[in-house]
Amino acid sequence: MSHARRVAKNTGILYVRMAITVFISLYTTRIVLQALGIEDFGIYSLAGGSVAMLTFLNGSLSSATQRFMSYSLGQGEKQRLHQIFNVSLVLHTSIALLTLLLLEGIGYLLFDRIFNIKTERQQAAWLVYQFAVLSTFFTILTVPYDAVINARENMLWFAVMGVVESILKLIVALIVFDTPNDKLRLFALLMAGTTIILLLIRVTYCHSKYTECTIALRRYFNKPLLKEMSAFAGWSLLGTFSSMIANYGQAPLLNAFFGTKVNAAQGLVAQISGQLGVLANVMLRAVNPLIAKSEGAGNRNLMIKASIFSSKMGFFLLTIVYVPVMTELPYLFKLWLDQVPEYAIAFCYLLMIRNLIEQCYIPLMSSISAVGDIRLFQTIHSAIALAPLLISYLLFLWGFGPEALYAVFIAYSCITFCTTVFFAKRVCQLPVRDYIFNVIVRCILSVCAIAISAIIPTLLMTQGLTRLLTVCFLSLSASIASIWFIGFTKNERISIKFVALNNKPEAQIS
Repeated sequence: MSHARRVAKNTGILYVRMAITVFISLYTTRIVLQALGIEDFGIYSLAGGSVAMLTFLNGSLSSATQRFMSYSLGQGEKQRLHQIFNVSLVLHTSIALLTLLLLEGIGYLLFDRIFNIKTERQQAAWLVYQFAVLSTFFTILTVPYDAVINARENMLWFAVMGVVESILKLIVALIVFDTPNDKLRLFALLMAGTTIILLLIRVTYCHSKYTECTIALRRYFNKPLLKEMSAFAGWSLLGTFSSMIANYGQAPLLNAFFGTKVNAAQGLVAQISGQLGVLANVMLRAVNPLIAKSEGAGNRNLMIKASIFSSKMGFFLLTIVYVPVMTELPYLFKLWLDQVPEYAIAFCYLLMIRNLIEQCYIPLMSSISAVGDIRLFQTIHSAIALAPLLISYLLFLWGFGPEALYAVFIAYSCITFCTTVFFAKRVCQLPVRDYIFNVIVRCILSVCAIAISAIIPTLLMTQGLTRLLTVCFLSLSASIASIWFIGFTKNERISIKFVALNNKPEAQIS
């Protein structure tokens, strides 16, 4: 199967998963908000914020391990996968224990000095935090298994697990909604239990499906490989933790100045962003193995082409959803929620802008990781990642509102974009001029055309369902036309036609 067709097939599988899970997840969020109320929902977003970090942490660590597995598959060294898996188990067990100790130590500091939670809810909040820490520990232990699934490009299993996860969370929400007991404590307990159950299912599946998932440390342990993976994972973990602190640190910072109601808005917006960003995330998940395998096979040209194309395609996939949503955001919030937390709409606008910027360079990070020369890149990236929290803190002291935090993080994303492009040029020989013209310029022109088509109905019609449907129709029509004729190059259009029509098995992204 050609590279392009395999990516297209895996992306299609993930889109079916997305179509099922997004609506379930958004409905689940509505039920949870109704069940907990704004105050307790804000407490869960604050004290249980590490649960929201699980996907980010797991994905980052899994990508680091997957790089070695995909690289070995690209080189044709399948036997080496046994060694990589066993070394990875040792490595991530150590990381899980260190993370457990770190989060427990930080927890006392957060609750004693930083969190602004009413006295009568502090005990419940502490319990939420403990369940989140437990979930984090077990999630890190399953990173090697996620890496195997990704390296093997088994997107069907990933899709099935996504649907199962969404259904389990919906069941949890319905149970909590009807319970007469403390809803926050029960919700935290059931969410932690759901996380552990899903991880156990994943471990069981991998051991029964893949031969490399055999725990035999004496037979497969490789000390030089441990040193190599530890160095790579260490630098990756530096970038992961700095980004994780920058993202999770937003909640305590907002809480210290504005209270749990603002945390409710932040937690709600983070869930919305996560669901709307699935389109781009599944594209990246599908193309990441190709990037690493291409570098492992010595085909850097294909790796660069895949990175550039996925940067642009991820941006377009976000744009198709973001433009109509941003155009009708106040109306959509009214349809979705009975109670709309203050600042939720403003936060949502700003976060979506940041996501669009980041989508242009995230695949380039995968290319840098595939090459393996990440020490200087991760060091600089980590230093930059912590600056927005300090700047936001100073702005809050000077009387700025909570929206300032999101504006600062937009500026941070722009700076990270520049540094990532610089290192992609330095490490991967990225053709910067070609990237700027074929990705940035084409993305800007396309999104402007789509935005104009979506705004026109708002100038001529009153707010309501008819206008919403009109905006969606015009936006989708403009997206198809502008992305095809402005966003894609002539060669890309030819390649897409070949893959779609199944006319040329050797067609690749060009």
